[in-house]
Amino acid sequence: MAVYHGPKCRQCRREGVKLMLKGDRCATEKCAVDRRPFPPGMRLSKRRRSATEYNTQLREKQKIRRIYGVLEKQFSLYFEAASRSSGVTGETLLQMLEMRFDNVVYRLGFAPSRSCARQLVLHNHFTVNGKKVNIPSYRVKSGDVIQVRAKSANLALIHSSLKNTKELSDWLTVDKAKLSGQVVRVPERASIPVNVQEQLVVELYSR
Repeated sequence: MAVYHGPKCRQCRREGVKLMLKGDRCATEKCAVDRRPFPPGMRLSKRRRSATEYNTQLREKQKIRRIYGVLEKQFSLYFEAASRSSGVTGETLLQMLEMRFDNVVYRLGFAPSRSCARQLVLHNHFTVNGKKVNIPSYRVKSGDVIQVRAKSANLALIHSSLKNTKELSDWLTVDKAKLSGQVVRVPERASIPVNVQEQLVVELYSR
């Protein structure tokens, strides 16, 4: 499975915003966006080019891709599926990305970041409705129950992440004692805490 293995902070600096790719570290003084608030690479001149409409749309797409950790081909397939749906394309796109298994594990608080959640899923630490699932892109549905497997119940990483989780999305419920969570419903746009303008992505693919 192809994934990005480069520096995560480099992605945040390229987009100029905190994408929270390293979890709680992004909220500390060690955050690279705060320490070096300029794009990565050689800076031959301080003069910046004016942002074109296309560049603005492209950067918004890249921002969403990097937040959820999907590659270009995967993202294109998500957009095609969203555009065929009967709802608002941009909102449906974000809903599909939010319902990815690795993202739900992260939202439930079982992992400090999406990349960490991806690793935990790949290493067979969770079940969905009692069945082992190790595919990060697996799309969960409303009513699905995600459970930490018995053999993984003592993982310090999971317990530490749950302890540090401050807020839970209103479309999810979690039982920290039983190490389980449930998807109550498909999230509405207001319940998806990502600072992006998905309509710009729709406009980009409509060019």
